[in-house]
Amino acid sequence: MTRSERTLAVGIDFGTSGCRAIAIDESGAVQAEVSRPLPSPVRRGAEVEQAPALWATALDALLAQLVAAVPAATIKTIAVDATSGTVLLADAAGTPLGPALMYNDGRATAEATVIARVAPRESAAHGTASGLAKLLWLLRRPGADRAARLLTQADYLNGLLCDRWDTGDANNCLKSGYDALQQRWPDWMDQLNVPRHLLPRVVAPATPLAPLRPELVQRFGFSPDTLLVAGTTDSTAAFLATGATQPGEAVTSLGSTLVLKVISERPIHAPEYGVYSQPLDKLWLVGGGSNSGGAVLRQFFSEAEMAALTPRLHPEQPTGLDYYPLPAPGERFPLNDPAMPPRLTPRPADDAIFFQGLLEGIARIELRGYQLLAQLGAPWPITIRSVGGGSGNPAWSAIRNAMLGVSMPQPLHTQAAYGAALLAQRATNKIRERT
Repeated sequence: MTRSERTLAVGIDFGTSGCRAIAIDESGAVQAEVSRPLPSPVRRGAEVEQAPALWATALDALLAQLVAAVPAATIKTIAVDATSGTVLLADAAGTPLGPALMYNDGRATAEATVIARVAPRESAAHGTASGLAKLLWLLRRPGADRAARLLTQADYLNGLLCDRWDTGDANNCLKSGYDALQQRWPDWMDQLNVPRHLLPRVVAPATPLAPLRPELVQRFGFSPDTLLVAGTTDSTAAFLATGATQPGEAVTSLGSTLVLKVISERPIHAPEYGVYSQPLDKLWLVGGGSNSGGAVLRQFFSEAEMAALTPRLHPEQPTGLDYYPLPAPGERFPLNDPAMPPRLTPRPADDAIFFQGLLEGIARIELRGYQLLAQLGAPWPITIRSVGGGSGNPAWSAIRNAMLGVSMPQPLHTQAAYGAALLAQRATNKIRERT
C-alpha cells in the first residue's frame, strides 16, 4: 500500500499557546504533524479570556498545513481535544456572543458558592474553574437572552468543522455539570435555573458526529465521507497518547499548567481540593490541575533563555528556595484557593538558581498532588510518564525523579493531538467492523 492510499486518522489539539494536528495511519505511525501558535489569553486579574475568532483562524490555517502534508482524501476521521472548562455562549448558528472564558478564569466566585450548596460532592462542576460556574456568570451578562448554546472550546471547534452545535463529549461536559456515572444532565441543575436548551446532547469520546462541512470538503479536498468524531479534553488526550493503560499508571502534563492523572478502578471526587474523575472506558482517570506550570516560567524566561540556563542547573543540589510558582493569584489543585498568591521570593541574583528554584517549586506541587490523590483513595503511581513542553528538560526530570521516587518511563507519544488521533482511529475501526 502506498503512502497516498493509506487511511489516515487525524487528531487536532487546542491548548493555551498553540494548536497542533497529527495524522496517523492504521498502524499508529505518524504520517504528518503540523502546528500553529495562538496568542496568549487576555488576563485582567481573575479574568482570563480569549476570542473564539482566534481559534477559527488558527483552525483554518492548521487544516491548510495538514492537507499540504498528506493527501486530504486519505483522511477518514478527525477528532478534536481542547482545554477543559473553557466555555462560551453562542447563538443557534454557533456565532459567539462574546469572548470565551478560559479554563482558569476565576471571576465566578459567587456562582461557585451557589453551586456548592446544591451540587453533590462527586460533581466536577465545583469551583470557579468549572464550566457551570462560568455559565451562571455569563447568564447574568447583557445579551445572554440571545444564547442558544453553551459551548466548550471543543464544541465550538467541532461546530466549525461539521456545523453541529448540539453535541458534546462526556469528558468536556463534566465541568459543566454532566453526570458521567448516570450518563445524563442531573436534576439538581434545575435548582440553579440552568436553561436546559443550552446544554448539549452528550456522547462518549470516539462517537461519530457528522461529516465535515461541504465547504471544507470542497476547499481542502477531503473525502465527502470524512467524519468528525467526538474528542476529549486536552489532558485526557495527552494521557491516551502516552500508552498508559493500567491502574496505577500516571501521567504528569508539564504544559502551561500542571495536570496530574492516575488510572483508578473507581472514581474519586474531592471538590474541596479540585479533584475529579473522568471515565476511561471501564476505568477512571483521577486527577486535578494546578495553575502552576510553564506559564509562570515564561513570565520570567523565554524558551531560549531556559534552554541556555538548563546546563547550569544542579538537580543534585537543592536550592532551598520555598517557591509556590503561580502566574497570577489563584490555585485549583492540590490547594483550591481562588485568592492564593504566588510565592516567588526571595529572588537570587543568579538566574540559574532562580530558574532551578521555580522548577523545584513546581515539582513539590506535583509531589503534593500525587500524595493528595493517594490519601483520597487513588493508587499511588507505579509509573509516571511525562508529557508537555517541560518533559524534555533533563534537569527538571532529575529534580522530579528525586522528589517523587517513582519509575518514569518514556511515553509512547507526548502530544495530545496523537491521543485525539487514537480516538479518531478507534472510530475508523468501528466503522470498518460494521461494514
